[in-house]
Amino acid sequence: MTLEDFHVHTAFCDGRDTPEELAEEALRRGFTALGFSGHAYMDDGRDWGMSREGASRYRQEIAALKKRCPIPLLCGIEQDYYAPDPPDGYDYVIGSVHGMRRGGRVCEVDSSLALFEQAVAEDYGGDVYALIEDYYDLAGGVADKTRCEIIGHIDLVTKWQEEKRLFDEQHPRYRAAAESAVRRLIPSGALFEINVGAMTRGCRTSPYPAPPLLRLIRELGGEIILSGDCHDRRALGRFLPEAAALARACGFMRCVRLVPGGREYVALY
Repeated sequence: MTLEDFHVHTAFCDGRDTPEELAEEALRRGFTALGFSGHAYMDDGRDWGMSREGASRYRQEIAALKKRCPIPLLCGIEQDYYAPDPPDGYDYVIGSVHGMRRGGRVCEVDSSLALFEQAVAEDYGGDVYALIEDYYDLAGGVADKTRCEIIGHIDLVTKWQEEKRLFDEQHPRYRAAAESAVRRLIPSGALFEINVGAMTRGCRTSPYPAPPLLRLIRELGGEIILSGDCHDRRALGRFLPEAAALARACGFMRCVRLVPGGREYVALY
């Protein structure tokens, strides 16, 4: 299996390194391709996205880097459900949900355990499953909203489950919401990523999505891509073998790699 990653963040958003530093590290580690995926500009106070001016410079810098890098580079964007600008001018789009807007504020599921618990208590009256239902309702529509090629960390709402058990993933309301989102997304043809980003940042010991959702994706004919969600070049490629192992355990025989203008299939065995 080739070594590549198409979910990589740079210093233009909340990553640590420049595109060139990441490309150099990818070459050093034997990567055969690399895709950048800067967080899209956000206008709701969340500061992890690129600025509008920064997004333009991001595209320009990667365009120049493509000309001198010996491996294929792609310039993508991670488009949050609420990102205000259309994701035009990119090689591919990752569509994702990091929080929900409710009552004039953002209910965070990604930033910290404390903010997740605050959202449950203050915005959902303590009903964590109501928050989950809202999250998956947005996630199920993210392909239509963002026109994405890749569905980002579909069950991000489970990020803090290993630190503190916040809900039961076998609860009927959880399963109904999560499975409904997957079923809505399948017809889009978008790839579901197996994402190890929370592992590299010490929040989890296993990738997204959980095996029951992965098995449902496979049963419904969905395709997968392995993603590092890398924010630091020191983590580039780390835990991708674990993502491949999870895919195999859930019955997948292949994953997808992006190439200029399309996609190719890569055997997992």
